[in-house]
Amino acid sequence: MPHPKTIKDNRYLGIFGKLLHDPNLWHLNRRSVAGGVAIGLFVMFSPILTHSLIAAGLAILLRVNLPISVALVWISNPVTIPPMFYFAYFIGCRMLGHPAEGFDLHFWMDWHNWFEIIEPLMLGSLICGTVCSLLGYLTVQALWRWKVASYLRRRRERYGADGGSRLNTPSSRRQT
Repeated sequence: MPHPKTIKDNRYLGIFGKLLHDPNLWHLNRRSVAGGVAIGLFVMFSPILTHSLIAAGLAILLRVNLPISVALVWISNPVTIPPMFYFAYFIGCRMLGHPAEGFDLHFWMDWHNWFEIIEPLMLGSLICGTVCSLLGYLTVQALWRWKVASYLRRRRERYGADGGSRLNTPSSRRQT
C-alpha cells in the first residue's frame, strides 16, 4: 500500500483536504477493507472516466479503506473495458427486453449509435457493479472471518482447549 503521506500529498486528491487525516481511511480491518473492496468494484463498472476520484470520494464519505478502493477501480483498464462494458450492455439489453447488438467495432465507434447504447449500458453497469460490489464485500467478510477462526483454532490447539487458563492455576505458579 502507498504511504498515507504520499496520497495526502497527491495534487488530485488534495481537494479532500483534512478529510484524508481520518485514520479509518488507512486501517486494515474487516469493515474498512470490505467497504473499500465494495466501493472499488462498484465504481469499476461505471462508464464515467473519473473512476479514481469517485472511488476516493466514496471511500472518504463512507470512511473505508481509501487505497484499496482506488486501486480496485484499475481492474477496468483499456484491455478489460471493452469486454466489461459489452457484458454490461448485454445485461442491460436483456433487462430492458431490447435486442443486443453484436460486438461490431464500426457500430460501437459511430457516435450516432451511442444514444441506443447508453440506456442499456447504464442499467447493465449498475447491475454488474452492484453484483460485483456485493460479492466482493461478502467474500472479504467471509475470508476475514475464516482467517480469524483458523487463527483462534490454532491458538486453542497450542494452548489447550481451555484457552490458556491452565497457565494461571496454582500448580503452574512457581513455589517460593
